[in-house]
Amino acid sequence: MRAIILDSDDHYRITERDEPAPGPGEVAVRVAYAGIQWGDTMVRDGHFPVPRPFVPGFEASGHIVAVGAGVDGDRVGEAVTALATGGAWAEVAVVPAALALPIGDLPLRTAAGFGWGTPTAYDLVHTAARLRQGDSVLVHAAAGGVGGLAAQFARLAGAGRVVGVAGGARRAEYAAAGAFDRIVHREAFPAALGDERFDVVLDSVGGRTRQEGLRLLAPHGRLVAYGGLDAREPVPVDAGDLLMTGRSLVTYNSDLLSRTHPDRLGDSARRALDLLTRGRIRIDITAEYDPAELDVAVRRLSDGTTLGKSVLRVAGRL
Repeated sequence: MRAIILDSDDHYRITERDEPAPGPGEVAVRVAYAGIQWGDTMVRDGHFPVPRPFVPGFEASGHIVAVGAGVDGDRVGEAVTALATGGAWAEVAVVPAALALPIGDLPLRTAAGFGWGTPTAYDLVHTAARLRQGDSVLVHAAAGGVGGLAAQFARLAGAGRVVGVAGGARRAEYAAAGAFDRIVHREAFPAALGDERFDVVLDSVGGRTRQEGLRLLAPHGRLVAYGGLDAREPVPVDAGDLLMTGRSLVTYNSDLLSRTHPDRLGDSARRALDLLTRGRIRIDITAEYDPAELDVAVRRLSDGTTLGKSVLRVAGRL
């Protein structure tokens, strides 16, 4: 089969590789579209060390063409959205059966955009933050795929107010068209919020932003840390201080969850997918790339040019 590799010089190339076979509890998916996500920038930049050459790609859509031991053979031919630990930028990818979700009549392009971001956003709201009716929510990286989806899930869960933080005028304008009540420019954070306090803060940034987020929590508020874009600055936390006000610092790691409890991640993904197929949420796919454009696609995501979700067309292009 043909696959895209990330080589030792940090460039993507198309090459021939052996077609992978599914092991126990796995399925092989013939890929139609693949998602492009933040993990791809982390791998390219060496933050997730993997042996090179490496076949990237962590999310895909397509049809199951083979199943491993313990998987129902009737799944062959099923259209799915799939979460992978790599290898999705290829004609065929192998993924855990529990993380290959049937999509029914959902377009394959949209299903590729579902990716890790949608179940992550669902879990941030429902599992980690345990959002309650009427809660006020602050979402960092509001113009990103996860941030925009988290705002939609918060709305559906009954949030009373959803405020987003976005960097730059272009990203703030994009986020403002989503499910937020207000967008604050990152340059004006936190001063622009004044005395406002939040029941839930969703933070993928870390550093000073996380420290300010803890300060902005209302009594019994929950800050969910699910990333560290600004990991250079440590965030000291006084458990005694949190205890006195009932505030909590919670973490969420979807990659770890996929390896320790894939059934839990799969359950959240199915719930999120149901909301998508019923039109209760939307995924904003703003760019579609050919394999030859991957260097540009990943660079645009890394430097903040990308708004919404980008996908890679695999079928017929490799």
